[in-house]
Amino acid sequence: MNGPDLSLENEFSGVIVGIDEVGRGPFAGPVVAAAIILDPNNIPEGIQDSKKLSLKKREILFDQIMQRAKVGIGSASVAEIDELNILQATFIAMRRAVKSLPIAPDVALVDGNKDPDLGIKTRTIVKGDSKSLSIAAASIVAKVTRDREMLTLSKTYPHYGWEKNAGYGTAEHRKGLSLFGVTPQHRRSFAPIRKILESCKVKNQQ
Repeated sequence: MNGPDLSLENEFSGVIVGIDEVGRGPFAGPVVAAAIILDPNNIPEGIQDSKKLSLKKREILFDQIMQRAKVGIGSASVAEIDELNILQATFIAMRRAVKSLPIAPDVALVDGNKDPDLGIKTRTIVKGDSKSLSIAAASIVAKVTRDREMLTLSKTYPHYGWEKNAGYGTAEHRKGLSLFGVTPQHRRSFAPIRKILESCKVKNQQ
């Protein structure tokens, strides 16, 4: 199977931005989106859906994309995720990413099937990170940015393995929750966290 290319970008004229997010599923931490405008004449080699790349390759490509492309990064906090829901928080992160670009794009290619209401012409693309180079680049930047943030948070909250699991509900993370409880960085609206808080409340009332 061929990797992502610029065929979707080439269907449009003007400035094209690719947008992707990372962190919709984890129990903890923010959701992070990236918006990338590639320079067609200076695209780093080997851009691919971030999930298909090794940590080392992602880090190398992250640096190259940051140097050669126009990049916007946005995030939505745990408080915003809990207040709004994860989908709406994801849209906020995407809008913030586009706003933080150094130039305004004309067209957005967005990974997924839901339009984040960016105020510009938008095409949603299911599995966009395996089809569009701009979206794949955004997936790399969002993933590396969020992983680094979770690594930093793991130093404050060391019992959950966030430096390895990025806040996803792995066995190590669940064990940390059962031993040390819920932190301010946990998403209270997510069912597994809600259940822990409810069982603590019941215990305290007994």
